[in-house]
Amino acid sequence: MKRVIEVCAGSYGDCLNAALGGADRVELNAALSVGGLTPGIATLRRVKQDTDLKVICMVRPRAAGFCYTKAEKAVMFEEAELLLENGADGLAFGFLCEAGSIDRESTERMIDLIHERKKEAVFHRAFDVCADAYAAMELLISLGADRVLTSGQRAKAMEGKELLKKLQEDYGSKIELLAGSGVNAENAAELMAYTGISQIHSSCKTYLEDKTTAGEYVSYAYLPAPYERCYDGVSFEAVRKLVNYSKDQMPRDGGA
Repeated sequence: MKRVIEVCAGSYGDCLNAALGGADRVELNAALSVGGLTPGIATLRRVKQDTDLKVICMVRPRAAGFCYTKAEKAVMFEEAELLLENGADGLAFGFLCEAGSIDRESTERMIDLIHERKKEAVFHRAFDVCADAYAAMELLISLGADRVLTSGQRAKAMEGKELLKKLQEDYGSKIELLAGSGVNAENAAELMAYTGISQIHSSCKTYLEDKTTAGEYVSYAYLPAPYERCYDGVSFEAVRKLVNYSKDQMPRDGGA
């Protein structure tokens, strides 16, 4: 089995640090503070120009859930086209209906669009709020999705390890599973060994200060104390540590 370390990146700088730390792949986003939105084309192009990373781009137009309007979907498909045209190796996306089931029509359309370009179709953690994990997984397999990013329908992947293990046992031969949320150097090897999942997704987070975040009366802080004058980013040391700690779990391979 191929061991793959994917880093959740929110900027060009994050991608550089992921590459420096030895990651195999990044999921490139904007606005990680709200769970990740569609990144800018310039960022994608520079990452592809300056690194050897495989880059999966988020396609998400807004914060909160995943039940989108017709207008939002139109934007998403236009963004998807642009990202694929500008070097994305795949797209991460999720379409749900109000009841918590997968929006079949939109999901199938997105997968087909991605596969027309011979890229990877990744259903992201919208999966973790699906009402029926097994029905959702079976539908994604039937539609040809390449991979699902999931925490096992819990806040953190270690908390969802029982479902992750079951999904890997039942579906791992039909679709790739990527375990994410709260995965780090201290628990990655244990999580992979327990679940049998060989691909992990981590933020490898650090905090960087920007003293202009707040003035005397106005604040743009989005992090709690003691990080209220900071923004989050990827630490190449954390990436390197994650890569090294998980190395013994299974052989390294840069492919997905």
